Amino acid sequence: MDLVGSYTLHPGQLHSITGHRPVMGRGTLGRLLRGLQGEAVERTLGQLFSLCSHAHRRAARLVLHAANPHPDQPLPVDPPVLLWLETARDHLRSMALDWPRRQPSLPDQAAPQAWLHNCPLSISHTSSPVTPDQAWETLTQLRRWLEEALLGQPLGHWLIRHRDNKTLAQWCLSHAPKLPPAQHLHTWHALAHTLAPGSRRLDLLSNDPVLQTATMQTLANTLANDHNFTQTPSWLGACAETGPWTRLRHQHKPTTAQVSAWTRLAARWTELIEIAAIQPHTPAQQLPALLASGAQRVGDGQAIAWCEMARGLLLHWVQLDAQGRVVDYRVVAPTEWNFHPQGTLAQALTALAPQDTSSALELAAAFDACVECKVTAPAHLESRHA
Repeated sequence: MDLVGSYTLHPGQLHSITGHRPVMGRGTLGRLLRGLQGEAVERTLGQLFSLCSHAHRRAARLVLHAANPHPDQPLPVDPPVLLWLETARDHLRSMALDWPRRQPSLPDQAAPQAWLHNCPLSISHTSSPVTPDQAWETLTQLRRWLEEALLGQPLGHWLIRHRDNKTLAQWCLSHAPKLPPAQHLHTWHALAHTLAPGSRRLDLLSNDPVLQTATMQTLANTLANDHNFTQTPSWLGACAETGPWTRLRHQHKPTTAQVSAWTRLAARWTELIEIAAIQPHTPAQQLPALLASGAQRVGDGQAIAWCEMARGLLLHWVQLDAQGRVVDYRVVAPTEWNFHPQGTLAQALTALAPQDTSSALELAAAFDACVECKVTAPAHLESRHA
């Protein structure tokens, strides 16, 4: 059985997104994990969701500990630097491998990944696990590489000068000839004014602990009672989207600008710079709250965990038996929110002309599925992979 699944985008059609991931629906994941405990659950999830395995393993560790009826010891808290490093790796991988495939209008390059020469962070998702000290050292090397090889200035200075879309777009224009990510963003920018779908951000996280507890309890109840929720999730009766532009840390930032497809893409580049700009040896209480993660017990042997990762907010829910073995397990990943058949992306695709595969490809890149995604065209046009 193919558990991975895929999506197909149909611009100009009422049903503009078809496909799904079988592993997410009909209790499949719960059956695969039933009876497993601890590291076996983490390992299996890391194999099933190999592209974002670090985030799934982190969420699994959090949710299993929160649900365990007889925890033998306190949960070893993973320092946030490990999540930051892997998220930076995911962003680089998307820019190096996915962005070129989703922008066929650009001429083929003999060495499309040459800009990553001497990058200290491998984009391989099979890289060996690292210790916190190793992660800090790699982030430090990444910061120096970005400053010296790509930006020519300290990352903090760059962030101050390029926070708004206008100045960032100008920077992309000036750096497009020599830096592929800037070239992709500059080329995509031409479509931005026509691709500004209405956005309803996924606001499940809160800095208010009382509100956070109530929200997660409600969400856990929904997950426990609705088998279809994991494949077609909604919140408060409506679809929502998640990504680097919807982080908890962005919740109360005032903005009047439209969140276009280009804004969504640029947020990935900006977040890469923000992660690399973090200084090591900073006191824990002064570290920036870049990516939130945590867990909450929501019933007898039951818990829910969350983790902000490269593509958005990841959720894990588990029901354990009295011995701490999995009875049921459910995951809601960013792709299922963003590729909902009635969501923001689906509505934007329906509004396109059927032959407008270029815009559909940009939208596919902006919402960034973690499985194969292709764009169809009318019969007289060739289908293209997104």
